[in-house]
Amino acid sequence: MAGNGTPDLRCPLCTGEGGTLLARTRNWHVVLAAEHDYPAFTRVIWNAHVAEMSELGAADRDELMRVVLAVEQTQRAVLAPDKVNLASFGNVVPHLHWHVIPRWRDDRHFPEPVWGRAADGRDVAVEARRAWVAARLPSYLEALVRGVNRLLAPGA
Repeated sequence: MAGNGTPDLRCPLCTGEGGTLLARTRNWHVVLAAEHDYPAFTRVIWNAHVAEMSELGAADRDELMRVVLAVEQTQRAVLAPDKVNLASFGNVVPHLHWHVIPRWRDDRHFPEPVWGRAADGRDVAVEARRAWVAARLPSYLEALVRGVNRLLAPGA
């Protein structure tokens, strides 16, 4: 990959949204990934096909991180997780994107990464947490769209 931002037709983030679209601008879009155990799992995806943060100019890096932090702040304000994980790997899909994942001590993988080995004996707690988050998901999505729109306001 040249890293020049040219769409790669083999890339799922160039050919699809990467989740349920919540907001889109010329440079980036935000999607709800809605992973089964993590219903508020959100992705911030840079639209151009680049793999690394260092391939962006300073202004674009700042813009992308403002969006990532707005998602994190919204998760903290609405969902009150014990921790928010921010991750940008690109090992499987080498297209610049950030995972913003609210975490609770009783989730299926805590304190391990959500892609790690699941903890034993948490099924009841996981189901209760999933229901709790699902009940708050409409409020989270509404607040997230408001927060992203504030970023798009002139002078933001």
